[in-house]
Amino acid sequence: MGENGWRWNDAWIFVSLVIASGAGRHRRSATSRRPEGVRLTDVLSTADHLNHAIPQRHEVEAAVQRLVGAGLVSVADGWFRITAEGEQLWRTRPRAGVATMVDTVQGVLTRRHAPGSADWILDEADHAAAVQEYAVRSIPTPRRSPEGHSGER
Repeated sequence: MGENGWRWNDAWIFVSLVIASGAGRHRRSATSRRPEGVRLTDVLSTADHLNHAIPQRHEVEAAVQRLVGAGLVSVADGWFRITAEGEQLWRTRPRAGVATMVDTVQGVLTRRHAPGSADWILDEADHAAAVQEYAVRSIPTPRRSPEGHSGER
């Protein structure tokens, strides 16, 4: 794949956005003013679960620039959204075979879409804050006794 072709990281970030977006829908009230989409922390969390790694700032920035430029993703006010074209790509991707979701999506991207280019920049501090928020969320909370006792005698 040439320098201008789709990269595995592009597909990894796209799949993470799709899964994070779908996973949060059940938490959203129909009367909520919260915009559709997900925050960077949700994307990083899902990416970590998919690949057991948190994407670095430059990986997220490059992938989002290419996905936004291709019309598959949009970003506004810190909210990442899958566009109608991105949803179509996700719904029509092949589901059979031994490839992972990310590998399958990378194949679809390579065959059907040209990567784009957008001027979107991910600030180092925003990425660091999202990583920190994810780390804090990931710390398990101590279990409590159903009776409200600590279990000590």
